[in-house]
Amino acid sequence: MKRNDIIEVKIEKMIFPNKGVGFYDGKKVILKNVLLGQTVSARVKKKRTDKIEAKLIEVVKRADYEIKSFCPHFGQCGGCQRQTVPYEKQTYLKGEMVKGLLEDEGIKGYKFDGVLHSPNLYNYRNKMEYSFGDEFKDGPLTLGMHKKGRHHDVVNVNHCKIAHEDSNIILENSLKFFTDNGFVKYNKRSQNEGFLRHLTVRRSVKTKEILIGLSATTFTNMSKEKLKPFVDCLLNLKLQGNIVGILWIKNDGLGDLVNGDIEVLYGRDYYIEELFDLKFKVSFYSFFQTNPIGAELLYGAAFNYMDNIDDKTVFDLFSGTGTIAQIMSKKAKKVVGIEIIEDAVKAAKENANLNNINNCEFLAGDVFEKLSDVKHKPDVIVVDPPRVGISEKALKKIINYKVNEITYISCNPVSLVKNLKTMQDSGYEVKNVVCVDMFAHTPHVETVVKLERK
Repeated sequence: MKRNDIIEVKIEKMIFPNKGVGFYDGKKVILKNVLLGQTVSARVKKKRTDKIEAKLIEVVKRADYEIKSFCPHFGQCGGCQRQTVPYEKQTYLKGEMVKGLLEDEGIKGYKFDGVLHSPNLYNYRNKMEYSFGDEFKDGPLTLGMHKKGRHHDVVNVNHCKIAHEDSNIILENSLKFFTDNGFVKYNKRSQNEGFLRHLTVRRSVKTKEILIGLSATTFTNMSKEKLKPFVDCLLNLKLQGNIVGILWIKNDGLGDLVNGDIEVLYGRDYYIEELFDLKFKVSFYSFFQTNPIGAELLYGAAFNYMDNIDDKTVFDLFSGTGTIAQIMSKKAKKVVGIEIIEDAVKAAKENANLNNINNCEFLAGDVFEKLSDVKHKPDVIVVDPPRVGISEKALKKIINYKVNEITYISCNPVSLVKNLKTMQDSGYEVKNVVCVDMFAHTPHVETVVKLERK
């Protein structure tokens, strides 16, 4: 066997988040974008002593549980890869993958509390980030998501089933406006031509406020006045929600990221969301859970794992915009939040003031460094780190507090289990694990873990 050979493999195991494992000629074969039970043909990319890395060509035989996809964009757009899997099977597979990762790290003896189902299976995303481009090279202007496996091509997704219908309407009418008025997309090849780059729609679930950001260049003769017809077009749309802000994100960067200075074209540069009867001011760049109803389920699971926190000092590490801290502040004596992103800390302080909360303290900086500056000692620690998990240095400092209980909220079970292994080896016992499915029809899963000191 050599590179580019075509092989046929049955998928016998899944690896988080999106890899399948089969066997060919006694060797393990690993490839992406497959499902458990499928038989596929694949092209050999790399051959190693103990495994083969391959690329999917086509599905030869579907898994016996597969169903018809519900979205017209399935197979073109890179999202919602689990559409052909019945929902009960989706959550079962996610739970099995998490348990498999825990077992691989030697973490046993815990109680697995199952997978909590997403409250909404459709229209659950409160943020959609679309790209301007063309469906094929030199084709007509389009607006949507990048095609699966083709970074430069964009597919219009105006019937997306996980976005709110308001987002679909805004997408469709924005594309029509810019097409009818001869606007030109940013040219990635020349890097100094064109205007349109991205369109971001953020929508509150509870208040129904909508914030729209147009990411576009500044090296044309465009101005706020010339964009007024676009603003009027959006404000005249019949939406279920209410547009509270339209922004021009001035983006001349070479990368395909949404960033740059903001000019307000209409209204304000933030919207208000509500969780657990608290209000949160969400600015354009602020991180906020993209499924707020699911976030209530996630944080509720975390609180259920905590013993009584009345009159206790709680550390909320990697605290983001302070959502968890402010929810815990209702019972705790004091909550200290630490977050490296300064804008998020600023938002956390503003939100605490908005909710008349005065027992939260938010600090900006690296968790490892800032913990040394905190005079208070925690009774309870909650961690909600980014996908990479907790660094070795920071984790050691967290462990050295020797608190009786730690609650770990994770968006990436791969980094989670590595941290749990270290904590287990340092005197902590994994007592409970629960998965929370916030992103139905995708491979992603959140996990909450309760740890107690032995």
